[in-house]
Amino acid sequence: MLDRVCVGRVSSKPHLVFRSAGGALYYEECVTRDGFDGAFSILYHEGRPHEAEPVEGGTAGFAVQMPDASATASGLLRRHYRCLELGPIGGGPLQCRRPLLFNTDVVVGFVRPDGPDPVYFVNSDADDLFFVLHGGGTLRSVFGDLRFTKGDYLCVPKGTLHRFVPDPGEPQAWLSIECKGGLGLPARYRNAVGQLKMDAPYSHRDFRRPEHIGPLDENLRDIVVKRADRFFTFRARSTPLDVVGWDGAAYPFALPILAFQPRVGQVHLPPPVHTTFEARGVQICSFVPRPLDFHADANPCPYPHSSVDVDEVLFYANSAFGSRRGVAEGSLSHHPAGIPHGPHPGAYENAPGTTHTEEIAVMLDCHAPLQRTRDAIACEDAGYHASFRA
Repeated sequence: MLDRVCVGRVSSKPHLVFRSAGGALYYEECVTRDGFDGAFSILYHEGRPHEAEPVEGGTAGFAVQMPDASATASGLLRRHYRCLELGPIGGGPLQCRRPLLFNTDVVVGFVRPDGPDPVYFVNSDADDLFFVLHGGGTLRSVFGDLRFTKGDYLCVPKGTLHRFVPDPGEPQAWLSIECKGGLGLPARYRNAVGQLKMDAPYSHRDFRRPEHIGPLDENLRDIVVKRADRFFTFRARSTPLDVVGWDGAAYPFALPILAFQPRVGQVHLPPPVHTTFEARGVQICSFVPRPLDFHADANPCPYPHSSVDVDEVLFYANSAFGSRRGVAEGSLSHHPAGIPHGPHPGAYENAPGTTHTEEIAVMLDCHAPLQRTRDAIACEDAGYHASFRA
């Protein structure tokens, strides 16, 4: 994950008896990845963190949206979805998730909450990555409070107890990416000791981590846990936000997309140079404002190409995408493997001489074929495939 940090009160060494000034025993919770071989964090609780009891039917009040495989595509087509046409469901982010595209590795969706989560949530299936198109607020977790705002990536690691508190009165619109194989930074950006290299497209200073707030009781006791695509509710005896300190390298973080430092060349470089995150079966790239190719005869427009191994998904954060027409802020395009895709008619022909782009977009290259949901069909631009005819 990221660099190791230590906040609040922790024992001098892990796994030692650790008590408060009044003599009360703190309870150590180890949050581990890859069994015990991966990144981990250790939290110290005032109470026992494993005493929550199951609540039968506890998820009945939550309209948790799940991918619906019955909405299969009618053909192998390039597709475009206008996410902002999906009306708000109402409720907190957990209730408002709208899956649009999915496979065995990833679920791509859209979230338009109008209030805070009324429960704590633990996704035990996947790391959650959000891109904030509109809005902002606070991610509240056992690690502390993490502020986020428009243009931020926000990562919630698998197993993190948390809830979202969006800023009131501010319209919210977030892209959601559920990574079932674990999200991380590309290994090629790190040196032998795990530090981000000086030629990486971002630095450790660009990432924000939670601010420790100490024990907090919000008078919330219900915890919804997602496991194997099912939801279960548990009820804690006391606040689960009773952490007095923690250290480790597995915790939520935020990264502004505009902190990504793009790479340019004499001629058009392929999308992997924009890779920001990696997960099993998916690369996540950031397109940000930048100079374009500077060879005297360069064509700065992306060339048509046949993706024979990946489905390409592109989420547009503004309308400044020179190779496409008819897309706008909140657009989501899906170009499946098996058929060529590329710029709209006129874009490739008229691009020479262009020196700069203001585009902001999030791209996913997905190795397993993506299926779409009924919500995706509900906001589809039916004429998109035909729009590539000259």
